[in-house]
Amino acid sequence: MSLPSISSAKILVLATDGYERSELRVPHEELKRRGATVKIASIKEGSIKSWSKGDWGDSISVDLLAREVKVDDFDALVLPGGQINPDKLRADENAMRVVREFVKSGKVVDAICHAPWLLIEADALRGRQATSYWSIKTDVKNAGATWKDEKVVTDQGIITSRSPDDLDAFVAKIVEEIEEGRHEKRAA
Repeated sequence: MSLPSISSAKILVLATDGYERSELRVPHEELKRRGATVKIASIKEGSIKSWSKGDWGDSISVDLLAREVKVDDFDALVLPGGQINPDKLRADENAMRVVREFVKSGKVVDAICHAPWLLIEADALRGRQATSYWSIKTDVKNAGATWKDEKVVTDQGIITSRSPDDLDAFVAKIVEEIEEGRHEKRAA
């Protein structure tokens, strides 16, 4: 059996208005540069607006709605942070269905900054090691995870990272995990 390649990977980014610009743009652009097909899913049609340096930033086009996502069509899920984006997504049942199904599938799931809130809502961190933006450290611990102050923490294909400062390590770990292939099924 041959291992998957990043150049043939299909990656889904789930986000909405208020995503941290760099946490969506850097993985989106870098994974595409390496040959992956990257699609943006959201809870609204059209485009979504970033949050950058304390104010609204530019927008990116949405490829499909969360309610239309079929997990079987993708190899990995990327969850950018920002405070606004994951807070809106965790309150949306279509977005949470996507997160839960990806976790259950054993496919790679990547969350940076405040995006581990979505993994908490999906009850996907219990008994795992994870990291996050420092301000939600207690949330991660209360969800049953062992919180680590590291650039990237991986536990059975779930990748977490702290902040935009860690994006290079985050993207490198996404590539590595995709090329390792599917992980054992996990409860969600």
